[in-house]
Parts: sequence; C-alpha cells; structure tokens
Amino acid sequence: MPEAPWWKTAVVYQIYPRSFADSTADGVGDLEGIRQHLDHLEWLGVDAIWLSPFFTSPMADFGYDVADYCDVDPIFGTLADFDRLLADAHARGIRVLIDWVPNHSSDRHPWFVESRSSRDNPKRDWYIWRDGTPDQTPNNWSAAFGGKVWTWDEATSQWYLHLFLPEQPDLNWRNPEVVAAMHDTLRFWLDRGVDGFRMDVIHGIVKRADLADLPVDKHHAPDRFDEPAVHANLREIRALIDGYPGDRTSVGEVYILSTAKVAEYYGQGDELHMAFNFPPLYAPWDAAKWRTRIDRVVEELDPRDAWPTWVLSNHDNPRHRTRYGGSEARARAAAVLLLTLRGTPFLYAGEELGLEDAVIPKEREVDPAGRDICRAPIPWTAAADHGWGVEDPWLPWPPEPDVRNADVLRADEASILHLYRRILAARKGSPALQLGAWSPLPAPPTVLAYSRVLGDDRRIVLVNFGDAPVAVSVDVETVVEVASDGLGEGEGYAGTVAADSAVILR
Repeated sequence: MPEAPWWKTAVVYQIYPRSFADSTADGVGDLEGIRQHLDHLEWLGVDAIWLSPFFTSPMADFGYDVADYCDVDPIFGTLADFDRLLADAHARGIRVLIDWVPNHSSDRHPWFVESRSSRDNPKRDWYIWRDGTPDQTPNNWSAAFGGKVWTWDEATSQWYLHLFLPEQPDLNWRNPEVVAAMHDTLRFWLDRGVDGFRMDVIHGIVKRADLADLPVDKHHAPDRFDEPAVHANLREIRALIDGYPGDRTSVGEVYILSTAKVAEYYGQGDELHMAFNFPPLYAPWDAAKWRTRIDRVVEELDPRDAWPTWVLSNHDNPRHRTRYGGSEARARAAAVLLLTLRGTPFLYAGEELGLEDAVIPKEREVDPAGRDICRAPIPWTAAADHGWGVEDPWLPWPPEPDVRNADVLRADEASILHLYRRILAARKGSPALQLGAWSPLPAPPTVLAYSRVLGDDRRIVLVNFGDAPVAVSVDVETVVEVASDGLGEGEGYAGTVAADSAVILR
C-alpha cells in the first residue's frame, strides 16, 4: 500500500445532527446523541464523519444561517459536548469533519447587526450593500430558494445581498477584515482538533465586482462570481489548513454541474483537497449515463492529479433508493457502485439501513426548499420511539421504521446493513479498492464493468443496471489489455449478474 493521505482511503459518513440521534428526548438530535452511537459507526467500519452545522443559529435554514461560528447551539449541546464527541471519535479511529459556512452568516450574527446599524459603522463593508430605491433591485439575480437576492433595509435605505434566504446575508470576501475573521473561525476548530471541513458554497464566496445583470438567471451560475478571486482565497485557505499537522483536509461544495469546472477548484494541488462533483449524484439508474459521468471524472480530474469524490444521497437531495425507484435490490447494487469507484465515497446517514424518503404531511413541512423528505430521523430500535425517547420527533419517521431500523437490521446478517459492513471491510482489505487504478471493461449495454488494480491486488466490479439477468464474461486477455495487469494464466469469469445487482470479483 503506497503512502497516501488518510482522506484518500476513507469512507466519510455524513451526519445531519437534527436527525441522527436524540439524547434529551426533545425530538431533535444532538451531539451527545451522536457520541452515544459511535459504536454503530465503528462496527459499520466508516473512517470519518462529517457533521452538518451545529453552530449557534436562529435556524432559518437549520444551521446554515450561523450566528456564532465558534460555539454550539444549545439545541445541540455545548462546546464540552463537542469536545467529548471529538475525543471519543478519535479514540475509535474515526476522524471528524465539520461544516464551514463561509459565504454568508445569519442576519442575527453580531457582525451583521453592527453592519446594519448605520452606513458608517466599521462593519458596514463586511457585507454587500448597494444603493437603490425600494422598488428597483440592484440587479436581476434570483435567490437559491426563490425570490430576490436583495433585501431592502428601511433603516439605512440600501439593499443587502443574499444568495439564499434574506436571513442569510452574504459576507464581503473583498474586505481583508472579513477574510481574517473567517480564517480565525477555521483556526478555532483546527486548534480544537477537527480533521477538516466541508465548505459550503465555497465557489461563490467572492461575487463579480460589477454585480451585473445576467441574461440567464441561475442561482449558482459561475458567471455571478469572481473566479480568480475565489481561487486566490482558496489558496490561502489551503495554506492555512496545510499548516496544521495530521493531514487535515477540505472538501468543497462546488455546486456547478460541470465536472470540468469543478476540477478547477483543486487548483494545482494548492486549493481544495477534494470537491463534490454533483453530475453523478443526479445521474439516473442507467449504465450508459453512469459510464459517461465516470468518463468525465477520469478525463477532467486525472490530468490535475485531483482526487474524486462520490455521493449518492445527502441532506439536500432525495435519498437515492427513492430516486432510483424504491427497490432495495437497486439500493444494494448502488452501494457496491458507490464504494468501489476510484475516489472518496461520502455515505449519508441512513443509507446503510436502506432508508427511503419520508412522506411529510403539508402541516409538518418546515424547510423552505422542500428538503424535509431526506432529513427524517434515523430509527435505531423497533420500539415506538425508535430509540429517541419521543414518538413524534421534529420530522415524521421514514417508511417502515418498525423493521428498517439499526437494531432489527443488525440482527439479520442478510440485511443491507450487513452488506454495507461487508463492502466497507472489503475496501479496508483491498489496496486496489482504496487507491488502485480504475479501468473500464467491455460489457453488455446494461452492465457497468470495471477493474481496480494496485500491484498484485486486483478486483473486478460488475453492476447490472437492467431489469433482467445478464450473462457476463471477463477473460484474461481483456483484463491484460485494459488494465495492463492480468489475473493469472487461464483465469477469468463467466456468470450471470441478476437484475439490479452487482458483484465484486477478486
């Protein structure tokens, strides 16, 4: 096994704290609830956890509107609770990434309260203000969740910019004081011992200077942003993180649906360590579409020596089992796909239980962007409260919580939970699956076939996206030709891969 940073061989498990586990029986998940379930994550075999925001917040966007970057919201616990969670995770060999929200703060953050207080306040320029009239916005941009990106402030007779909710004013990254203050928030958590950051909307932190109208209005469009300035800031952030020991890391939310553009945010190995590449997340359950998405990753990232990431579900998108049609067989095959591609997989809490999206009655909807369905609480037991101490938590349960919970599935060695555990163990035992070269193999149209090879360790993965069994044959000549490494004289594989099924061959 060659030397490599830990994050290249890791499987990262995303936790949405509100929905993971509740230690206080108030219906909302918290940091102590996460700590109490680290045994589950250690048993499962994940290498790191990423915690969505738990900072002080009025919760207009459930923590992505930060009122204090250096403290824990009381609903989730205290800094002491975080320190215990971090220490216990590290004791189990589990790294901890936290969410960093640099594009915007809450409108309740003391910085914005000062900025809004008067036009001549020293922090006025910490946010983006523009002149105008109450009936004419400075430009035609739209906000991510609908409506304008501008809100009129009656007290000071100016507009302020917010790419998201009005409660989330955008910070002005052209102001050196803002840059220094945000760097200090990184240092606060790095000094505390976190292993890295998931960086929210990182590609958008510096807006174009002219704030000009756009002919095509897309809320994440790259032409809204000053890309050279963003890249310059990323290089400074990278230098800051790399100045700490222990291979600290960053993964950026670069919400651009172009793998070629995403690749630019790795810089020359001096910007993001990793970046989320969203086109595969939105690919349908189709072999040809996935083959195209993977080819783009190879073509765009490999020349930069940029390490890929893979994700099928997260807190912002429908769970992949639901998105792929609801079949557990398909969810199992997707698990094999996610965990055998070259790169770092990010596993969303609940995928290992095969969860589907929840059905949220209209009167229970709370998220302005309609993302409640993928944020339903994780069921831990078959009891009426499913291990939460309350039967009716902040959101309704996902489907079948009586049988699709951690306790019941752990008792069944044929369950999808055990499948995830076996695949994670297979990754840990295989240098090829962790760091090996990826090469496509010839296969029938509905089958995605590829090899992973590192030295003497060789794996072949076959994923049948079709609704019928398919006969597949992989011979030694094919492997020699494509992977430049054979399986051994006279060896090969011929067999049938079931519909919506996958196999890993050694």
